[in-house]
Amino acid sequence: MSSVASPAWSQNVIQELVVTAQKREEALQDVPIAVSAFNQDTLEKAKIDGGPNLVIAVPNVNFSKGNFTGYNFQIRGIGSKLVAGSGDAGTGIHLNNAPLLSNNLFETEFYDVERVEVLRGPQGTLYGRNATGGVVNMITAKPIDEFEAMIRGEVGNYNTMKLRGMINVPLGDQFALRVAGSWLKRDGFGDNLVTGNDADDRDLFGTRTTLAFNPTDTFHAYFLWDHFDEDDNRSRIGKQFCTKDLGPSNVGGLGYSAAAGGLIGQIQRGLFSQGCSATSLYSAGALGTVNSQATLGGLFGALGGFQTGDAYAGKMQTTNVRDIESTFDPIYQSTTDIYQFNVDWDLTDELRLTWLTSYTDFDLYTRQDYNRYVPSNSFNTSPNPVNAFAAVPGYAAIYAALFPGGVINDAQNKPFNRFTTSDISSAYTKGWSQEVRLQSAYDGPFNFNVGGIMVRYQATGDYYVMFNTGTGYYQINNLFSTGNPNCIGAAPCVSIDPNYEPNRVGRNYYDAYGPYDLRSHAFFGELYWQATDTLKFTGGLRYTVDDKEVENHQVNLGIPGVGIAGPIPGTPDILHVEFKETTGRIGFDWKPDLDFTDDTLIYAFFSRGYKAGGLNSPCSGGQGVICGPPTFDPEFINAYEIGTKNTVLDGTMTLNLTAFYYDYQGYQVSKIVNRASTNENIDAKIKGVELETVWQPLQGLRLNAQIGWLDTEIG
Repeated sequence: MSSVASPAWSQNVIQELVVTAQKREEALQDVPIAVSAFNQDTLEKAKIDGGPNLVIAVPNVNFSKGNFTGYNFQIRGIGSKLVAGSGDAGTGIHLNNAPLLSNNLFETEFYDVERVEVLRGPQGTLYGRNATGGVVNMITAKPIDEFEAMIRGEVGNYNTMKLRGMINVPLGDQFALRVAGSWLKRDGFGDNLVTGNDADDRDLFGTRTTLAFNPTDTFHAYFLWDHFDEDDNRSRIGKQFCTKDLGPSNVGGLGYSAAAGGLIGQIQRGLFSQGCSATSLYSAGALGTVNSQATLGGLFGALGGFQTGDAYAGKMQTTNVRDIESTFDPIYQSTTDIYQFNVDWDLTDELRLTWLTSYTDFDLYTRQDYNRYVPSNSFNTSPNPVNAFAAVPGYAAIYAALFPGGVINDAQNKPFNRFTTSDISSAYTKGWSQEVRLQSAYDGPFNFNVGGIMVRYQATGDYYVMFNTGTGYYQINNLFSTGNPNCIGAAPCVSIDPNYEPNRVGRNYYDAYGPYDLRSHAFFGELYWQATDTLKFTGGLRYTVDDKEVENHQVNLGIPGVGIAGPIPGTPDILHVEFKETTGRIGFDWKPDLDFTDDTLIYAFFSRGYKAGGLNSPCSGGQGVICGPPTFDPEFINAYEIGTKNTVLDGTMTLNLTAFYYDYQGYQVSKIVNRASTNENIDAKIKGVELETVWQPLQGLRLNAQIGWLDTEIG
């Protein structure tokens, strides 16, 4: 009888992952930065399918979708709390070290990647603008000089079908081609209770083609084309909780008007409502509905006599958070093409020149029911006697002729006899970047990494809010002023767009439109001093220039005329801001020889980060209207961090600990001022601790733990 010996600890040693967190290849445990990295095998085993799932594997990371098609990927509490076409995210998103200002990395799935790196803390010195929170860098798998192929399919509930594949083909001695792809299709997890169709399904695919050129051992280049396409009924945002606010029962002890049988008082109380009350998500009424009288569409409903009171009176939402009541199924369409060309050229044994060119073409179109629940009552078949046109002789007959059966013929929302609102959020962007870096690998104590980058980014798109009460109200006014309720032309006509897909010709809907142009360039460098065999000092500086321009178009809702409105009188046609800032970091890392660890790294750094300011969204002009400030200021962060990385138990465990303190100045947050997103700056203090550990006690068994503690204070 023979016995099998237990596997030695050395057989379970955790393999080192090589990363480029400092834009040079280093073992993960040797990088003096709080960074988490995952190769393709780890991603699959940990079920990290895409960007949002990184929250389960990285401490102090949060992810949420925004209302206007964007997302908020927060690292240590720093992300994107602002809404502006000229605004920037607080987390830098990179593909193969190239910045992506518009991307689908958090809709698409990770496939055929070499690794995904998440760097926590300000990374502005090497990675540049808008990395005040950190960086997510996806490194794709590159062609190799051997043939290999892979295909993997999955099926699951909700008719889920997922397919991933890759083929790598050598093309002679100097070229190699790698083609990879991913496809996902599934039914929705919820239902649209109005149409009976699935809600929030997925139908998307991605492909990536990479051609490598390696003519010598010292020259390496590749060309990459990454394509993403999605066309499904994804909801742009989740269900919105609301405890209905009926409005105060009195104002300063004064009651509302009792005239017209209390109808005037009903309208008055609605005007003082906030729509939703500030209550707990766990309160009994949290799945209620907004008081439509507090909305702009509700105001038009009262002015035209369409609606008596709240359109959603007594209405409660379904308790299933995935189910919606939408007049139509949501539309989510996105296409992205990324082209990259990278050259690594070893000029000598000690000097490497890197040139990285990237171009991104990004299109996004989303459309959905604004509230995603249907009213509890219909429009009046004859106008509410309390309305803006009550003094017009024969208005009741005019109303009945224009809106038979209470139906408003609104092209963007289609004919309905109930309060109907929808919105469209779209974006069409083009981005270019050119980066050149020179880094050294001398045997002596000093080395460096220096470079420069230029970024050009152009974006346009619209945010439409379309409500049939507004169209009906302007149709009435047009009839009285021009004789044609659906006129299109100069004042006094308020043009009514006849198209289901609005094309900016109409002024019967809200349209935030302001094409944006960014020009940015920076010069950066880091110097490394190996003072002793175990002690290294790092110092870096970056000088950044951000130049931003936005076409100045006031919101044209209700402004007589046709098409896009001009600037608010007294303001320029082009709004322009420029920021010039110097940032950097300084610190050390030390590798002491300790008896109780196999390998230890201790590091401490001070970093100063920066994120540019910008231009606020266009405001609606008019007499007595107070708009928010036209611009908002940059963010600045002074970050202090100390950490240690340890390998213990004969290489079978890694144990990393980090502590940090942030003095944050000018954090950018949004609020609504006169129906426009307006950004302002606040100060904050942030401190926290992070623990990451991996233990592999047996071959094939790995235990992971990531723990984060965060304490924030708003100034």
